[in-house]
Amino acid sequence: MKRPYLTYAAKRIGQAIAVILLAYVFTFVVVSILPGDPITNVLRDPQNGFTEDEIAQIIAAQGLDKPVLVQLWNALSHFVIGDLGLSMRSSRPVATLIGEVLPSTLILASAGLVVALVLAVVIAYGTQFLPKRFGQGLLRGFPSLFLSVPNFVIGLLLIHAFGFQLGLFRVIEPDSAWATFFAAVALGIPISAQIAEVLIANLDHEGRQEYAAVARSRGLGPARLFAKHLLKPSSLPVVTVIALTIGELLGGSLITETVFGRTGVGSLVQRSVTTQDLPVLQAIVSLAAVVFVTVNLLTDLIYPLLDPRMKLGENRKAATAAAAPATPLEEPQLAGNGGVHA
Repeated sequence: MKRPYLTYAAKRIGQAIAVILLAYVFTFVVVSILPGDPITNVLRDPQNGFTEDEIAQIIAAQGLDKPVLVQLWNALSHFVIGDLGLSMRSSRPVATLIGEVLPSTLILASAGLVVALVLAVVIAYGTQFLPKRFGQGLLRGFPSLFLSVPNFVIGLLLIHAFGFQLGLFRVIEPDSAWATFFAAVALGIPISAQIAEVLIANLDHEGRQEYAAVARSRGLGPARLFAKHLLKPSSLPVVTVIALTIGELLGGSLITETVFGRTGVGSLVQRSVTTQDLPVLQAIVSLAAVVFVTVNLLTDLIYPLLDPRMKLGENRKAATAAAAPATPLEEPQLAGNGGVHA
């Protein structure tokens, strides 16, 4: 790799680490330092039933009897090495609690992203090559429709149609293959709308370029024209859109898990809110920040490799705006034998 890229990568990694640490400090301040000491208030709530001896033991275990700066330093030091503290309710390590439910959420989120990408590509393909009645009218209205319907409504409709009516899955078995698939569909449909809108706009632009007209004149079929010539230059801004929707994907996963009754991070959040288990909530918020920043970091590192036109250090949103719709990475060349290269 060239030195300018390595310098750019090192700078972006440093910025990402700083953002993650600042996000943890912010959540620590909100949970632990604001007036009223939320953790101690929760412990002394009569409804929780802790005795004074139990409260003293928990406060000591959480390090709340130490100065604030010492608490922050200890918490940050433990966070860096993956120690997220102890649950106030179960006295189990928070990392263990999250580790037990995280795989289910990652499976759902990954499947939802795959569904979103497939739906977006199918819709975008249809808008370019189906008859105008369907492509220009019906399919182009799908993204707006998908955005207007919340994923929990889609989930309830899917449960009613495919769970109760057709019996493809049982609601008491939310981790089965069919249940996971339909949960991913409920999660992926709203996400696909944003990806499809960007992809359609760029395909419209690329389809008007001279190289596309030449390819059509050579008798290239729609599928081959789409896959070989139009998709790559049109999909570059999609990388940025995917990164920007990660937060929505994670948030949607929590809601979808609740609708389908899955045991994941969503159920852990719900249980922690109900029981006011603040160390668990703080850890989940911090880990969500880590995931979001990491995904955006990877996008920033990958984008210059995919699009050589992007200047290193340029703001990614500005670069995307300048590149969408964008011309192909390489100008079409008409070979001497009449061949087309995009």
